[in-house]
Amino acid sequence: MLRKATTTDADVVVFDLEDAVAPARKSEAREAVASVLGEVADADCEVCVRVNSGAEAAGDLDVVLDGDALPDSVMLPKVADAGSVEALADTLAEHDAERPVLALVETARGVLNAAEIAAAEATDALVFGAEDLAADLGATRTTEGTEVLHAREHVRLAASAADVDAIDTLFTDFEDSEGLAEDAAFSRTLGFEGKLAIHPSQVPVINEAFTPDPERVEWAERVVAARDEAARDDRGVFQVDGEMIDAPLLAQADRILERARAAGIR
Repeated sequence: MLRKATTTDADVVVFDLEDAVAPARKSEAREAVASVLGEVADADCEVCVRVNSGAEAAGDLDVVLDGDALPDSVMLPKVADAGSVEALADTLAEHDAERPVLALVETARGVLNAAEIAAAEATDALVFGAEDLAADLGATRTTEGTEVLHAREHVRLAASAADVDAIDTLFTDFEDSEGLAEDAAFSRTLGFEGKLAIHPSQVPVINEAFTPDPERVEWAERVVAARDEAARDDRGVFQVDGEMIDAPLLAQADRILERARAAGIR
């Protein structure tokens, strides 16, 4: 399953040493991940390892970083503050294996400290975890997700303020493709750059949701072309399709084209 995961068209594959592993099998899991890292070194996707939180992370890294092949990034669960990220970064440095950290924000304390977590030097992205957060809050998970919406938006705001990516929470029912598509589309409207998948079947649904619609790409191309023309004519104001274009719309057009290029449709 670890080997197959890198062929799913996901941008990042996360080998999990935390929740997916029974406590009695942690050592076995570490060895398995360390072994497979060498076999997937040439994968088209980024390969990440999710370590355990707290002191256990050092034990994970002692094994995982002992081989010739290293993960591209490390995911840290239940991040409570910037110090947790910094401690992981120090451990990676001790192994001469500095790597970007994907900070999983999934506790009440982590959400409240999301801004400082995002601003930590090693943080490359904030990842929102709704399931553990709901458990921490004693909240009941609903299809609408209103019980975690404030936290979801707060994590996105913190990531944007620190100029790091924000990855949205998973959709647990992997047999409900329609529900996933709706949830992923909502993630995109909130500004998230991506979304966690819990099953290979979810990858194409999420990729489609985050790929800009053709008409939006065409609009963005018209905006960029009009901007370039206005710059040549030394004009600061211009319009596209009868709409005055300002800085926020220019940023939106650039973002759409960036995603289109990442999706290979431009």
